[in-house]
Amino acid sequence: MTPATASRALTAALALALTCLAGAAQAHNVTPGDAGYIQEIWGWRPIPLLYLGAKHMVTGYDHILFLLGVVFFLYKMKDVAIYVSLFALGHSSTMLLGVWFGWGVNACIIDAIIGFSVLCKALDNLGKLEDWFGFQPDTRAATLVFGLFHGTGLATKILDHQIAEDGLLANLVSFNIGVELGQIAALAVILIVMGWWRRSPAFGRQAAAANWVMAAMGLGLMAFQINGYLAS
Repeated sequence: MTPATASRALTAALALALTCLAGAAQAHNVTPGDAGYIQEIWGWRPIPLLYLGAKHMVTGYDHILFLLGVVFFLYKMKDVAIYVSLFALGHSSTMLLGVWFGWGVNACIIDAIIGFSVLCKALDNLGKLEDWFGFQPDTRAATLVFGLFHGTGLATKILDHQIAEDGLLANLVSFNIGVELGQIAALAVILIVMGWWRRSPAFGRQAAAANWVMAAMGLGLMAFQINGYLAS
């Protein structure tokens, strides 16, 4: 894979995701088949729950977009590990606690905040938060906080489908492990593509364009969810 090929692949993926956004229902939506399985399980089912957790992560465009934004300009693996760990900590905490304690939150509000997280991270990457608002957030703290919202979104969806209490904690832990495995897989692909892309002399210009696309996607997700909330 050449740097040009890598940049075209990532740009195409972002464009495709932007096109799909218009018809998307919820960023954390659970497919009818998966929802039916969640409602029918009884007792500990580690393998299926691992699979569902990994599937949710690798098919959740909101997670992938935010993760991409977080690592976009991180060149050291130590920094990548710190930021991804903070996101995972936030995401895991509210997913587990939200389901266990039944924290129900309006899905449209949570998904609008998740869209806001994508928008903010893209604008931060572009340096626009400081230029426009004179404010530079603590990026580590912001990653953790937005991770909390991402996890709350997933907890809300799981609660909507009334997962059985028998084996609940073990199933939630299995699901969360699957989510983290899916995150590792998605991150590996992102880092491989980014590694090739960064070798391109045009990376700086293309990176700015890619972050503007991400900002548009975050704004689009926010508008879609706010409209859904007002219409409900």
